[in-house]
Amino acid sequence: MTTLLLVRHGLTDLTGSVLAGWTPGVSLSERGRTQVEELAGRLRDLPLDAIVSSPLERCRETAEAVARGRDLRVAVDERFGEVGYGEWTGQRLEDLAKEPLWRVVQTHPSAAAFPGGESLAAMQHRAVAAVRDWNARLGEKAVYLVCSHGDVIKAIVADALGLHLDQFQRITADPASLTVIRYTPLRPFVIRMNDVGGEMRNILPSESTNGGSVDQDGGGNITESDAAVGGGAGTT
Repeated sequence: MTTLLLVRHGLTDLTGSVLAGWTPGVSLSERGRTQVEELAGRLRDLPLDAIVSSPLERCRETAEAVARGRDLRVAVDERFGEVGYGEWTGQRLEDLAKEPLWRVVQTHPSAAAFPGGESLAAMQHRAVAAVRDWNARLGEKAVYLVCSHGDVIKAIVADALGLHLDQFQRITADPASLTVIRYTPLRPFVIRMNDVGGEMRNILPSESTNGGSVDQDGGGNITESDAAVGGGAGTT
């Protein structure tokens, strides 16, 4: 059994308001650094065979925090990189919600392709292929960690759960959250999902929480039922 720990990077100053995508130089905010130090502390006594990261700075900072004090170097795999959002990169989410493609991303993500970027289906294909490659490379007794991005983690989890990509918006991956998947010869088991620690506040709805009534008027606003494109800022 190969055990995969999926970690989303900590908060940045853009998280939740701007779709950062592959924007260079987006590093963790002060709160984000605190989040990843807390996560690293929770994982400190857990033996890891490898730590792998998206090439983007916010993920590498998160992975390095987990690696600190271990005899491990962080490996970078571009296949765990953020979705190629193309022309959407760097734009405010409230503006993107007015685009016709937003509804496709929410309701039929398997058909969503970002102008000048990649499709969500292509992202899932490369991310799941990377997981399978690392599973084979490290072996069935390995425990390893991958630091990636919200939509990428959700796509990997959807595959592990046997869900069609059109259902992946039902999954949440908050900043600095931990998701654990155990891969066996027959099937994967999702052991833990969107774990952000001992607090219970994140189970309650807040102003930044998606999940509720549907916007029936099609007015181009982000509603409670819209998934957080790019992963969102979480509720903690």
